[in-house]
Amino acid sequence: MRAVMMYGPGDVRVDEREKPTLVEPTDAVIRVTATCVCGSDLWPYRGIDKQNGPTPMGHEYVGVVETIGDAVTTVKPGDFVVGAFMASDNTCEICAAGYQSRCVHVVPMGSIGTQAEYARIPLADGTLVATSRQPTAAEIPALLAASDVLGTGWFGAVAAEAGPGKTVAVVGDGAVGLLAVFAARRLGSERVIAMSRHADRQELARRFGATDIIEERGDAGARRVRELTHGLGAHSTVEAVGTQESMMQAIRSTRAGGHVGYLGVSHDVELPGNKLFFSAVHLHGGPAPVREYLPELIDLIMGGTVTPGDVFDMTLPLERAAEGYAAMDERRATKVLLTV
Repeated sequence: MRAVMMYGPGDVRVDEREKPTLVEPTDAVIRVTATCVCGSDLWPYRGIDKQNGPTPMGHEYVGVVETIGDAVTTVKPGDFVVGAFMASDNTCEICAAGYQSRCVHVVPMGSIGTQAEYARIPLADGTLVATSRQPTAAEIPALLAASDVLGTGWFGAVAAEAGPGKTVAVVGDGAVGLLAVFAARRLGSERVIAMSRHADRQELARRFGATDIIEERGDAGARRVRELTHGLGAHSTVEAVGTQESMMQAIRSTRAGGHVGYLGVSHDVELPGNKLFFSAVHLHGGPAPVREYLPELIDLIMGGTVTPGDVFDMTLPLERAAEGYAAMDERRATKVLLTV
């Protein structure tokens, strides 16, 4: 089968790999219909995250079930399924508490690679959710977004306790940040401040429900949030980048007693204890438990209520994955969908 491999910084190729087969009775193998490039894929692409030799890429996916193991009961061959970017059993105590991304048996789908024609899905019963019908072509991008960036943005808004009567600030205008804007509005927040310097992303943020745009970053960005909130700061802030500057910007943008939901994969973030202590904010985040939200998000999408697939602004065939990586690295695309 064809699959995307990263050989080193800036070196993405489409190779032939062996088609996956069932390994455990809890596995399923799916034919991937659509996959995509994630902002987190750019860390190794830029050489910031080191890799040890050629590495399969991708952790976001939708597709059709081909085969299932003897222990799989919730999906069957022919089902169209959406899966979380972290495979989980969805039954352990951690999963039951709503944190499937930290399941005691968790398998990161990035270790398998879903930018491919086929993928083996471990813990299929706990990871995959079947749609009620075969989706239309227009629904597939939205369902693919639910596999990671929509579910992640949703978790960020929930972790930040976005909701009615709240002002929410979002630090980061990548796909996750934009969909955190979307989620905050869906959860009833009356004011959502998007932080972005890019006109195309500002326009999408407004379509997703942003009421205000701030172009400043760092301390200047936090000051602007406070200026817009009578000097208090946002009730809720979503951090969707993962750098020292973005985390401190999020904390400083939040009022005392407010909540920060952090989603960006941490890269050398260190929290200064004294500043954190006197900020009096709540911090909650980490790898998003996308599986917790998949049934609700799928229902919204299949019911025509939401269109989060709008976050994809470039579509390429799998063979041209390298172009997609370059486009996102150069900020010529917000998020690239790969057709298979």
